[in-house]
Amino acid sequence: MKDFDTIGAISTSIGEGGIAIVRISGDKAKDVVEKIFQAKNGQSIKDMKSYTMKYGYIIDENNNHVDEVIVSFMKGPRSFTAEDTIEINCHGGVVATNKVLEQIIKQGVRLAEPGEFTKRAFLNGRIDLSQAEAVIDIINAKTDLSMKSALMQSEGLISKEIRGLREKLLSTIAHIEATVDYPEDDLEEVTSEMAIRDLDIIRKEIKGFIETAEEGKILREGLSTVIVGKPNVGKSSLLNALTKENRAIVTDIPGTTRDVIEEYINISGIPIKIIDTAGIRETDDVVEKIGVERSRAKINDADLIILILDSSNELTEEDKEIINHISNKKYMILLNKSDLNSKITQKDLENINCTNIYNISAKTGEGIDEVRTAIKDMFFKGEISTNNVIITNTRHKEALLRAYECIESAINTLNYTFAIDLASIDIRNAWTFLGEITGDSLEENIIDKIFKDFCLGK
Repeated sequence: MKDFDTIGAISTSIGEGGIAIVRISGDKAKDVVEKIFQAKNGQSIKDMKSYTMKYGYIIDENNNHVDEVIVSFMKGPRSFTAEDTIEINCHGGVVATNKVLEQIIKQGVRLAEPGEFTKRAFLNGRIDLSQAEAVIDIINAKTDLSMKSALMQSEGLISKEIRGLREKLLSTIAHIEATVDYPEDDLEEVTSEMAIRDLDIIRKEIKGFIETAEEGKILREGLSTVIVGKPNVGKSSLLNALTKENRAIVTDIPGTTRDVIEEYINISGIPIKIIDTAGIRETDDVVEKIGVERSRAKINDADLIILILDSSNELTEEDKEIINHISNKKYMILLNKSDLNSKITQKDLENINCTNIYNISAKTGEGIDEVRTAIKDMFFKGEISTNNVIITNTRHKEALLRAYECIESAINTLNYTFAIDLASIDIRNAWTFLGEITGDSLEENIIDKIFKDFCLGK
């Protein structure tokens, strides 16, 4: 962190807009802005009170006006970074914003690294690591539901639950170590019984959090849904019907879609990443062949596969090959063109091991709402609630799994031996793994890696 020197960066998206914000954080923030800011009323900003604003101009070394701005000041520790922070509200646009940043850099301010403002908030103790990670989730949220989940994490809901579990584990460790230190009291058997009971309660709580991780990952990253099928069965028409816009080109010519097309849709608050792929078939066309290979790769990475069959034609060997290829994945089958006479019989479907088969017409919209509901029901049982803790971060899930394994190991030790001091080692490890979620027991290089995924200015 280069001894917490004063840093600066543009905190809003680069591009045309009414307003942009350039943020400065560090103990020299006020001194730096004093040199480049000319208040409209001529007053100095050195006596500026916290949570106030001043109107004026950013000036260059020749006292020429660079831009008309409003400067706001937040005195540490009551700021986002817990340091003295100044935000310069200038005009949006690439040129105006960069001109203001240029004057700041000229005063010796270092350009902030990705995520460095949030990292400083964490290192200064204003937020813990799970709250810091929620910041990027808020920025990347695709739906109101994923936004709400990230916001609750940023407010410390997960941190509160994890700290509660760690306190319970510490209490259990204390009881065990007291028994080991005072063996003359002969309390080992009683302590083992108490520890098993307490650890079983903690194990069930952790298991409950782990069980939310699949839904949480979908809320955070979106449900990766791949549309597959032979050429000209209606894959692009389905994408357009689900997104309710003409996102993909639709023609009667097989092989029109030659590359992967991705689009997000919102189903009851669930972000769904719909991926339209090139029709899977043997082809001599070099470009189309690349598209088919990309389609196969997307199938391997998908959470859900939607196979479209043209019900106006009989089931072919190509269709059966695709079904066999996706049989080990979670998938549904859509019998498209229900507005035409169906040539796929019930007998054809009996040999397909799939319970999620729906008749649709991508052209008329028939059955599309039923498909939307089916997608939600396949991954979420009933309504989704964010009032309770939902684990959305893969790193958090891994830490919970390791803690769960340690607690199971401790319970087994207590059940089958009287060496309760050995169980204490596993309980301590579980306590450490849970601390990785909040950042209380995480190595610095891993922390650096987490914040590198952030955007500049945040």
